[in-house]
Amino acid sequence: MARLSFPDYLEAIARESTRFRQVLTDCDPATQVPSCPDWKAADLLWHLCDVQFYWALVAESRPADPGDPVVPRPDSYAGMLEFFDEQSARLQAALAGADPADAAVTWKADDQSVGFILRRQAHEALIHRLDAELTAGAVTPLDKALAADGVEECLNVMFSGCPPWGTWSPLPHYVRVDLTDTDEQVWTQIGQFSGTDPDGVDHHEDDMHVVPDPGLEPDAVVEGPAGALDAWLWRRGDDSEIKVHGDKGVYDHFRLAVNHPIT
Repeated sequence: MARLSFPDYLEAIARESTRFRQVLTDCDPATQVPSCPDWKAADLLWHLCDVQFYWALVAESRPADPGDPVVPRPDSYAGMLEFFDEQSARLQAALAGADPADAAVTWKADDQSVGFILRRQAHEALIHRLDAELTAGAVTPLDKALAADGVEECLNVMFSGCPPWGTWSPLPHYVRVDLTDTDEQVWTQIGQFSGTDPDGVDHHEDDMHVVPDPGLEPDAVVEGPAGALDAWLWRRGDDSEIKVHGDKGVYDHFRLAVNHPIT
């Protein structure tokens, strides 16, 4: 499926960050975030403050690694709102002034570019905007094109991949994710991940990778509107708009592979 343009990602960062700020401005700082139960509204606000501060710094420092500076959390909610305004503006300015092909430090080994930051931060802002709306009880629809891109990004960036200390063992089974309102598809192959991490902990887990269309019939199909699928994959929405067809065992393997909380 086609990705959005880099100007679209930049516009999405601005739009979703503005909505995030708008929703949280009058929210009680002590309100629990239902999609992230360990957080209150103030914690959600500070999380995106910190994220946008860091990635603004990375974009400004490119291609050098700026390290991981610790930023003091303001004492007041109003102070955090002010800090968010500053860092969100910095992030947008830094990304607007960069070429997406510019080298920049990221956590994705095979994509050390400003383009990765643009896409990742568009979806970071989108999902946390949804967190803010769930907290305030004022949920609005996700942008269809951005959510469709987010389904692929969530599956391919947040859930796929294999660290150097692990091994991905694919199985001959495929799950196709159909976005019913954008007429797009994402193919995934299920398998097993195993390995011993640097701390000596052994891992043996159900896993999946995004793959090109294999030219076969899928073992299972998961279908739904882009916004519902994106929210569901991020565990920010239920499956009321999602339908599953095909082999239940293969689907169950897929569901286990993506059933991890991500913030």
